[in-house]
Amino acid sequence: MDSTSLRERQKERRRARIYTVAIDLFKRGGFQTTTATDIAKASNVSRGTFFNYYPYKEAVLLDYGSEVMNRLRDHAEARLHDGAAPLTVLYEVWDRLADENTRERDLFPPLAYEVMNPNPERARTAYQALPLSKVIELILRPMHQAGMMRTDLSLQRISNLIADTYLMVALRWSAYGTDRPLQEEMRLALSLLLEGAVKREPPRS
Repeated sequence: MDSTSLRERQKERRRARIYTVAIDLFKRGGFQTTTATDIAKASNVSRGTFFNYYPYKEAVLLDYGSEVMNRLRDHAEARLHDGAAPLTVLYEVWDRLADENTRERDLFPPLAYEVMNPNPERARTAYQALPLSKVIELILRPMHQAGMMRTDLSLQRISNLIADTYLMVALRWSAYGTDRPLQEEMRLALSLLLEGAVKREPPRS
């Protein structure tokens, strides 16, 4: 076996172990109270080794978020391939994401804050790791191609605005809570985005 390939596989296994241990610690003890030292010790690596793989603690959450986005994209692609209506798929993805955030409520705020990090490089890294807008764009593209979307905004901008709305509503729900489940809150927000808030009078005959 090539020594370079062996080293790369060892590095991948070590990174996977650190990731798995870190996520488990975050879930059991809370993200804020878990330190890099805690993760390194539980992973049987040095603190320096942890930072070789993850330059800051929040970077672990980006791997988690990336896994979620990949699952959502796979679901969307499969459903569109099966002929499901794009808006049906969008609501399905919305519900799946809301369910994930509900299960892992404590992980979402630090993940969302990373997207809004004042450090531009970190914010860019988070945005690239969490391409929700790309998943939405994939879902809405058939409607855009069929001329069913408004033309004064690009599909990319529409997708970004929908993704940004999810981020802010879910962050508020995670941090403060409401009387309604997150899935219900998110469906309300998506409906408002798609249908508008202004009452429209029926056309006069």
